[in-house]
Amino acid sequence: MNCDIRSLSYEELAAETESLGYPRFRAAQIFSWLHNKTVISFDEMTDLSKPVREQLKEKYTLQNCETETKLVSKIDGTVKYLFKLHDGEFVESVVMKYKYGCSICISTQVGCKMGCKFCASAIGGFVRNMTPGEMLSEIYTAQRDLNVKINHIVLMGTGEPLDNFDNVVKFLGLITDEKGQNISMRHVSLSTCGVVPKIYELADKKLGLTLSVSLHAPNNVIRSLSMPINNKYDIDELLDACKYYTANTGRRISFEYAMIKDLNDSDECARELAQRLSGMLCHVNLIPVNSVRERSYKKSSVDRQKRFIDILAAKGITATVRRTLGSDINASCGQLRASKRNSG
Repeated sequence: MNCDIRSLSYEELAAETESLGYPRFRAAQIFSWLHNKTVISFDEMTDLSKPVREQLKEKYTLQNCETETKLVSKIDGTVKYLFKLHDGEFVESVVMKYKYGCSICISTQVGCKMGCKFCASAIGGFVRNMTPGEMLSEIYTAQRDLNVKINHIVLMGTGEPLDNFDNVVKFLGLITDEKGQNISMRHVSLSTCGVVPKIYELADKKLGLTLSVSLHAPNNVIRSLSMPINNKYDIDELLDACKYYTANTGRRISFEYAMIKDLNDSDECARELAQRLSGMLCHVNLIPVNSVRERSYKKSSVDRQKRFIDILAAKGITATVRRTLGSDINASCGQLRASKRNSG
């Protein structure tokens, strides 16, 4: 298959256009069409001659997302998309509206190989990595459809971003490029279940993004029950990597903690979690676990969540309960794709 031109950095695009014998300014024109005007076909690049457009068609592809399903919450306006990719696979994205603007949660892989038992994204297994251009297309497609400007990005949809490390890093370079969307890296959050070697590698890049770590347990026994990756990189190894990340970047880590009834929500769990995180530059984000048809986990009560926060706070650990958005459309990632697969 021809190269996806949207996945090329500006420098790579400039080298490509130079190899084709085009003047240097041509790269700036094409890059602007791709990442400012966010076109979906070469024919839309109207300030390029027809022979140039035809040559681009022959040499490159544009891997666009197509909206298969769109759900809009009647409660808070959250929009959930099931996007169809060029090869017929499906991924999900969710656009959330806040006072400060619009945030999008995007997928980075088709399926997921991590196997976290409370997550619908892992159901059905892993298919393939997504390209930088496909990740960008999730954002561009949503912006065009909703006629909004996305200003915050969360890599927390289907897939494990650090398992697709090189493509994700390239995507980050493209979405923050000042010649394109120019989104600040500080408005980007990347969520990982704990791929320890890649956390160190990400820390060394000092990109300035927010790292969210799916912890979900205060000890190895409980974490291994729901997160197979803990059998490869245990909590001590994970937290050592997190400490390295904060020391190297100066950025606070957000620890994601899904509150699962009778599994990880006891007072003892809260006290053990506080002890493990003591002295770290971090915040705990409690998440009422989503009900997934294929799983038996139940969310903790509101009183239990409040009690958990109080115990953490008493030990000097800040924690909040994540606001639930799009509850009437099952906006957590993975569920719409799973339903599509089951119906197909």
